[in-house]
Amino acid sequence: MPKSFTEAERAEFLAGDHIAVVSVAAEDGRPPMAFPIWYEYTSGGDFLINTGVTTRKARLIEQAGAVTLTIQSGTLPYQYVIVEGTVTEAVTPSPFEVRERIAVRYIGPEGGRAFAENANSDEAVLFTIRPDRWSTKDYSDVF
Repeated sequence: MPKSFTEAERAEFLAGDHIAVVSVAAEDGRPPMAFPIWYEYTSGGDFLINTGVTTRKARLIEQAGAVTLTIQSGTLPYQYVIVEGTVTEAVTPSPFEVRERIAVRYIGPEGGRAFAENANSDEAVLFTIRPDRWSTKDYSDVF
């Protein structure tokens, strides 16, 4: 049987280079929008995500005020964290140092700095998401 992560195991998993999938309520009877995104998370803290300020996903996040993030491993042993959270802040322009930190995490120092420098911060929004509910599964003992 799969087990749930302890808080320490969850923090360790989230520190990995996983991509989050964000789900947010949509309008006009459309199904929720889901999209992959880089994130930053500090144990016991909030999630930070960046996206284009004029995108549909940014508009939906602002309208809904809440999202679900799913972070999973794509290889054995399967593990995942699902967090339902409240959007507590939206900052435009997205601060360069945060965008750089997130990019460096995913594509390394040189590529991350170049990525952040080439992006127009005036066109980006930084969302802060407070975790409200957690669901975790670790299949390490199953496979």
